[in-house]
Amino acid sequence: MKINKILEYFLGLLLVILPFAYSVHAVDITPPTQNDINAFNQILEPVMKVYNFVKYSASVLALLFLIFAAISMFTNDNPMEKDKAKSKIMYIVVGLIVIWIAPIAVNYLTV
Repeated sequence: MKINKILEYFLGLLLVILPFAYSVHAVDITPPTQNDINAFNQILEPVMKVYNFVKYSASVLALLFLIFAAISMFTNDNPMEKDKAKSKIMYIVVGLIVIWIAPIAVNYLTV
């Protein structure tokens, strides 16, 4: 029953997207000029400064939360509280991985 629903949604999405696949080939895209590249780099520079500030700030906060979660995990005798601390540590590590891997993934996909 659920597989049929998923298949129906997938086919419906495919039917909606398929006409756009042919329209992409109809567009003639000219390569960027050096002026375009310079303008893009001027726009990108402050954006990257903000991104790096947020990335490093989030990393510092994550490190603090990681320390508090580790202390909570090792000092608590309640097994449920230990499990909560373990899940917090897991979420923090996953968040850090996402923050630090995102620009690498974007560069890999766009080059």
